[in-house]
Amino acid sequence: MNDTPTSRREFLQLVASAALIGSATPSAGEPIEATLPGLGDPALHISFDSSLRSRLSRQSPQGGEPEIVLSNWAATETLLLGTGERVALFALGQTTRKRIDGLHGPGHQLTLVGKSSAGIEKTVSVALFTRYPGFLFLNVTYRNLSDQPIALSDWRNADREFLTLTSPDQPAPAGGSAFWSYCGSSHQDRRDWVQPVTPGFEQDNFMGMNASDYGGGIPIVDAWQRSVGLAVGHLETRPQLVSLPLIASTHGIRMAIAGQPGTQLQPGEAFATPECFIAAHSGDHFATVDAYRRIMAERGLAAPTPPPGAYEPVWCAWGYERACTPDLILRTLPKVKDLGLGWAVIDDGWQDNVGDWKPDRVKFPGGGPDMRHLADSIRAESLKPRLWVAPLAAAPGSDLLHDHTDMLLLDADGAPQLVSWWNSFYLCPAYHKTVEYSKGLVRRMLGEWRFAGLKIDGQHLNAVAPCYNPAHHHARPEESVEGLQDFFRALYDTARGIDPEVVMELCPCGTGDSLFNFASMNQTPAADPESSWQVRLKGKTLKALLGPGAAFAGDHVELSDGHDDFASTVGIGAVVSTKFTWPVDPKPKDSFLLTPDREKLWRRWIALYNERQLPKGKYLGGLYDIGFDKPETHVIEKSGRFHYALYARSWRGPVNLRGLAAGRYRLRDYFHDRDLGEVQAPGAVMPLEFERFLVIEAIPV
Repeated sequence: MNDTPTSRREFLQLVASAALIGSATPSAGEPIEATLPGLGDPALHISFDSSLRSRLSRQSPQGGEPEIVLSNWAATETLLLGTGERVALFALGQTTRKRIDGLHGPGHQLTLVGKSSAGIEKTVSVALFTRYPGFLFLNVTYRNLSDQPIALSDWRNADREFLTLTSPDQPAPAGGSAFWSYCGSSHQDRRDWVQPVTPGFEQDNFMGMNASDYGGGIPIVDAWQRSVGLAVGHLETRPQLVSLPLIASTHGIRMAIAGQPGTQLQPGEAFATPECFIAAHSGDHFATVDAYRRIMAERGLAAPTPPPGAYEPVWCAWGYERACTPDLILRTLPKVKDLGLGWAVIDDGWQDNVGDWKPDRVKFPGGGPDMRHLADSIRAESLKPRLWVAPLAAAPGSDLLHDHTDMLLLDADGAPQLVSWWNSFYLCPAYHKTVEYSKGLVRRMLGEWRFAGLKIDGQHLNAVAPCYNPAHHHARPEESVEGLQDFFRALYDTARGIDPEVVMELCPCGTGDSLFNFASMNQTPAADPESSWQVRLKGKTLKALLGPGAAFAGDHVELSDGHDDFASTVGIGAVVSTKFTWPVDPKPKDSFLLTPDREKLWRRWIALYNERQLPKGKYLGGLYDIGFDKPETHVIEKSGRFHYALYARSWRGPVNLRGLAAGRYRLRDYFHDRDLGEVQAPGAVMPLEFERFLVIEAIPV
């Protein structure tokens, strides 16, 4: 062997993998086999027995100690037949392994073939790539070997119990939960994406519609304990109508990925489940989601690089709500500019109705020319104008709905799908007339009216239901589900054709953003956060999904704790956004008036944001566990300096400053403009005391 550093590293990786293959043994009471087929690396190893059951384990971090069992032997890839029989055991007949090299680089693949007593052949293929340690790619195919059709009711992959681990490094919890979780699904109650797993916890995490206009998301569930985490998901480049149940169980966490094909396998016919993955990791869900982003980018789903304008701080006229008028906006613009903000967003209320998207004639009597005048007036203040719009919705009474009922998305009974929030009906994104109409709206708003960006808004835009409208001639009803990303791509390409620097913001209002739509937008907000905690957990998750320099906006700071928590936006490297009103607020209550005291605070934080531009730095999401580490800590590295943001109701004690390169650093609280002392890295620890937040800049000495 050529003894270069690269070949030596590859050799060691192969040795580590080979040492694990065949090393696993069934637990007490299970059948013992001399050699078990398997594939893995030190982070994750999967073993199979003669019935194609599987078990997960990983190498002990101490080395030389027994492996850590993550799940017991179980039938993890199964079929439910139309008869109600669950086909779980398949007699192993053939095993092959080979080196592979392709889209995801070099790796190894293990393929196993087995047969059930019902006459169904199962082929399981597991791949592991060098650049994605601990990340197993799983493909499962079933073939009908019988001479009769077989009805399939559902399938389940990676169906196992992730065991609670206890050790000197991870004692059983005295209180709280042994697990934290991330679920990428969408829910009408807009629940937290990251939650502790308490007794009785159960989420189905269906990736279709979970309410009339809430659905879709990131097809991943991840559960982690102090020492190790385990995740499952799918790797298809189109949305799939699957569930990813995550359930608190007696001995840990039950997790899987499941679907309902509702089909019949004819004799000799094969059925393949979506490509799935199983991933083990340390820390929280950031590692899994970051690897998922890189894998999907290699498969063609990558978010575009944000233009410079996507990082400019935002003022939105939504503080005035739907009663907003051009006069209120124009009177506020001088203060927007004076505070150092870069955008002025015209929000909901400018239009006559949802669907036609024509200017309200009371507010804009001149129609389109008045909209252009407003955009030009914003530009005259050296600000960028952005316009709110909620496509794919048409209100009753709109001309669009009257003249183009053929655009409607219809259910199996021929009824329109309700967009409850806007009291409107869905249009089908996979119908060519819907696409062309919507592209025309983009040309009008950006081309004729001269807006520099669009705020594309609405929880209904994250996913759509299957469409049964006969006018669309869909080959399958699911074409609407799968075509949503193409709809957004058409809008994005149209906008970029008008202005290459356009900012296309996609705000899916409280839902679990869909990666399938990311390729067609270059800014995303916290999307109506219900707490500062949601701002931060969404920030961490979306920086993993979009990349460390993502143009993620904290959304209106008025939605955060205390209605003024800029620290949760600035500290995690998010774009600042506010919806203050000034010099007056016509609303008798729920006022967002920028009082002198608030202005002082707003001015301070906006200046700090503009000075540091932390979204352009590198978010180091793997350094701290958002669930278990206290205080909650986030880190951004920019130009050799490290920016730490710490959050707690109240904290007094030592903090380990992870991630610093070797050397000495001066610590500075950059909000209160005070020195905190010096530390030596690695192993830097500093006693700290704060209420709510502390933002620190670590400056190399």
